[in-house]
Formats: sequence, C-alpha cells, structure tokens
Amino acid sequence: MPRDQINEITAFLAVARERSFTKAAAQLGVTPSALSHTIKGFEDRLGMRLLARTTRNVATTDVGARLARSLGPHFEQIQAEIDAVSAMRDKPAGTIRITCIDYVIDTIFRPRLLPFLAQYPDIKVELDVDYGFTNIVEQRFDAGVRLGESVSKDMIAVRIGPDWRFAVVGSPAYFERRSAPETPQELTNHACVNIRLSTAGTLYAWEFKKDGREFSVRVDGQIAFNSIVPVLHAAVDGHGLAYVPQELARPYLERGELKEVLADWCPYFQGYHLYYPNRRQASPAFALLAEALRYRT
Repeated sequence: MPRDQINEITAFLAVARERSFTKAAAQLGVTPSALSHTIKGFEDRLGMRLLARTTRNVATTDVGARLARSLGPHFEQIQAEIDAVSAMRDKPAGTIRITCIDYVIDTIFRPRLLPFLAQYPDIKVELDVDYGFTNIVEQRFDAGVRLGESVSKDMIAVRIGPDWRFAVVGSPAYFERRSAPETPQELTNHACVNIRLSTAGTLYAWEFKKDGREFSVRVDGQIAFNSIVPVLHAAVDGHGLAYVPQELARPYLERGELKEVLADWCPYFQGYHLYYPNRRQASPAFALLAEALRYRT
C-alpha cells in the first residue's frame, strides 16, 4: 500500500475516533487545515463522503463508520506490535496511562510505585483520576481499575487489592457534639459528608448489610465532593460523619483523629482489579507494572 494511502487512513481513523479535527491534528502532530486537506483528498479518491462536518461537530457517515469499524482494529494491532517491538530493549521503556480513582492511587499505587519506578527509570506512569466508567479503548488508556464485579468479561483482569469495606467515621470533636449512632437509620439525624457519583449524577446512598439483609441510607449534610479523599479530610476537619474505605481511614483511626462507628453493619466489597483489552498485546513495560501491582495473599 502506498505511503500516501496509509497516511490518509491514519488521518481518517484519528478524526473518526476523536470526532474533532483539532484534537486529531494535535494527536498526529499536524495542523487542522493540513489534516482537513488530507481527509478531503482521501474522500475525493474514494468518491464518497466519510465524515459529516458541522460548525461544532464531526461525525462519520454510514460509509465512514463502516470503514472505521473494519480498519480501526487492524491499525491498532499494527501500532501495538510496533510498540511491543520498540519496547524490546535492554531496559523496558514507555509511558503507561491508567484511569482509576484517588482511593486506589493512595492505597495501592502509592506504596508500590516508588520501588517500581526506581527499578525501571525509563518507564513513566500517568494516573488519571475518574469516577466514571471510562472507555479505556476510546480514551486510549493502557488500562483501568475497577472492582472485580464491575470488569467487563471481554477484558483481562489482574487483581491488585484485597476485599475491603467501607467505614463510617467521624472526628472526636464531632462526637463531643453528637452521640454516636447505634444503627444506620440514625444517620438521617446526623450531619454527613456526601459524595456525588459522576456515573449517576446523584449523591451516593450509604450501603449496609446485617443478618443477610442489605439496604441503603441516604444521608444529608452541608458539604459534598465528587471524590473520596476530600470526603475523608472533611470528616477529619469535623464537618460530620463520612462513609469511606476503611483502609483509607486506617492511619487517622490509629492516630485517634477519627473514630469508627457502625462497623458491624458495613459490608465487604470485591477487591480492585487492573483491567485491559484482551486483544491488545501488553508491552513489556506494562507487563512488568501489572506484575508489580498483582495482589498476593
């Protein structure tokens, strides 16, 4: 295949994936006008429109969508093989992009990354905090992190953390003002720190389980966040009770900065897993990181 045709297909797939000439041009290292010229030449050569353009959006036509579906996986595989070959050096190298939540960064990545990166100085790790169900293929991440029960069946999953549970915690100063709740239902009478889920757009209902019965309690308070670490800090500051991973709160509990209540009511959840597409060949750098993160009992 002539180089010009390869460049045209690569340009078209980038625009189809990003749905933006500006973003695709930045990714390819060319100007938007040059990219537009390449796409027009490709369409003229084929004699049909592949992209529908408006002042704000770019979308594939029916023909363009078919071409993207058929050619996209092949070009991704070619790129994966090139990356794998490029990484076959004495020292593994490359940038690994992973999407996860801040709790995972704090409790799983943070203690393991320092010795790993010291051992492999040519490897870079980029962690993107996102509480939504990110499509790691579309967003071009090497992997993501989710609870084991949430990982799609078409993904390879590596367990990187133990089963865990939430804890209801509050500061000593808060409990000087309010008596500790003895049942989850009493939380409705307490000031609580909420977290808003980006996936649903609603405040998270605290989950409890006892004697085989599972239920949720919607709490109220003056402050809310969209990630878990600020929720923990708000509890330490005395804003109210918080529902946070017990492992995240452990250092504060041990130092007496927080007190846990309702422990018998808080259920366990399946541990976190690193997941990635099963059709993508992992680079040596990524394989080393996955092994370093693997949870061992």
